[in-house]
Amino acid sequence: MTGELETLRKQADDELLKAETEAELQILRTRYLGRKGLITGLLRNIARVLPADRALFGKECNELKDEISARIDTMLADIAVSKKRKALDSERIDVTLPGRGIRYGSLHPVTQVREEICGIFAGLGFSIVEGPEVELDYYNFEALNIPRDHPARDMQDTFYVDENTVLRTHTSPVQVRTMEKRRPPIRILSPGRVYRRDSDVSHTPMFHQIEGLLVDEGITFGDLKGVLTVFLRQMFGEETALRFRPSFFPFTEPSAEVDIRCVICKGRGCRVCKQSGWLEILGSGMVDPEVFKNVGYDTEKLTGFAFGLGLERIAMLKFGISDIRLFFENDLRFLNQF
Repeated sequence: MTGELETLRKQADDELLKAETEAELQILRTRYLGRKGLITGLLRNIARVLPADRALFGKECNELKDEISARIDTMLADIAVSKKRKALDSERIDVTLPGRGIRYGSLHPVTQVREEICGIFAGLGFSIVEGPEVELDYYNFEALNIPRDHPARDMQDTFYVDENTVLRTHTSPVQVRTMEKRRPPIRILSPGRVYRRDSDVSHTPMFHQIEGLLVDEGITFGDLKGVLTVFLRQMFGEETALRFRPSFFPFTEPSAEVDIRCVICKGRGCRVCKQSGWLEILGSGMVDPEVFKNVGYDTEKLTGFAFGLGLERIAMLKFGISDIRLFFENDLRFLNQF
């Protein structure tokens, strides 16, 4: 058995001298030192060794295992050093090359428009109020005079979480929540994300709205017209012409759509305004007394007005953008223009 051990030592030495790669060394490690390796095989046949020589034979086998293992480890380390040296030689860094510049971010166009609108209304005494995007059906519809069987629900194709919970379709629920907690006078603006099941070049399933509410004694439709006229002329220019058209919203009465003279063709007629010379910009109206009753307000003393607009719509007109989906594609070529 001692002769077999020496033969194995010489064989391992010869094969290690020929090994040049990590893979070859790992194969030799398994062949000699593995659970079914050659040295392990000798130890399993230790019964063939005389009892008096077994301890010495076992010791010599373990020494050979340690010797081969250490040699393989040394060779692997040398190969790793050689690889690193070759990589450093072939991957030199040219320190004279100019560095990569830091790319500065900027506000998204929708954010820019939101901040501009909030700034205008802050100057008119409005404060900013926000609310939950996952909303109760009561606040999103019923408290706003839209009961479950009301046909106006068809105007807003809604995402339902469950029977009584929705992704809000407008930010008007914030107004109801605010009126429940505060007594007039109230002047608030509620910006935020809203959700509807709609998607094309002019609609997305998620978009941004901003809605306003003013409640006090003696508020008239004239106040509504005055506030919106100031806002739109500050937003689009002092020469902006606007008009109010009768419309319908369940939570306001009377209600009106507000149009501005087309900012693209200046009223001459174009594809954007569908040759009409006017652009629909927002919806508005006097708060319906039924809404006041739902929050416990005295409908004999208090009146108010509300309005709402889509931020993407304003941004598209302000920056001349034809496809609403561009706002959500995160294309730096588009965003860098702003």
